[in-house]
Amino acid sequence: MTKKSLSWVDFIPVTFVSILFISQIIVGICLLSYVSQIEILAYVGVGLYVFSGIVFGMLPVAEFRKRGGVKRGKSYIHTTKLVDTGIYSIVRHPQYVTFILWAIAGMLLFQHWIIIILGVPIIPLTYIDLIRADKDSIEKFGDDYKAYMKKVPRANFLLGIIRLLQRRKS
Repeated sequence: MTKKSLSWVDFIPVTFVSILFISQIIVGICLLSYVSQIEILAYVGVGLYVFSGIVFGMLPVAEFRKRGGVKRGKSYIHTTKLVDTGIYSIVRHPQYVTFILWAIAGMLLFQHWIIIILGVPIIPLTYIDLIRADKDSIEKFGDDYKAYMKKVPRANFLLGIIRLLQRRKS
């Protein structure tokens, strides 16, 4: 397979996601003492930050290192094998799920309309980047990735868990 080169346009969604996410945290911290919060929602937000960071943020790194055929000294993202085990048997792009869940976590934790305005666009922008990531993976892994796409959802981890349990039953 030939690898297409990325243009600057390919980096627009992830750039905006990064800016919005960082802004959400900085503004949230600055507003924290001025906002009356629903305490339980703030705790859920913190829990979502931690849970999604560990499950969808860190587990993929371990799985890629373990099963992705990453050459010594290379970043975990330089896989040479399609990984469809562990967290990748539930969602195809777990680290993107982290961004979506962190945007929601920020809204729950900081509970201010500015944080919501900063957080809401993260979801569709991340999804746009997910579509590009699937195209890149098809280019890299071909028909094997297309078959994987039929088994494992792009980002819907609840559907992914259901499908995984159904595959294990049969």
